[in-house]
Amino acid sequence: MSAVRQKFSSQADPRLLTELRAIAQEEGRQFQAVLEQALREFVERKRGATPRPQVMAHFQASVEKNRRLGELLAQ
Repeated sequence: MSAVRQKFSSQADPRLLTELRAIAQEEGRQFQAVLEQALREFVERKRGATPRPQVMAHFQASVEKNRRLGELLAQ
């Protein structure tokens, strides 16, 4: 993504903003960074981008864990 930032104004549910601010504080990050990450993930999901790496890691671990069961079911 571009390093240039563009200011914009919008409105959101106060509870949602409170949650985003809490996440930013818990992670030691700026609110702007957390908001940008949320926007990026939303756009990627809507545009059919590849799944997040942690999702794929969990999927792969599940496949490995249940490999023998899959083989038995395939017979």
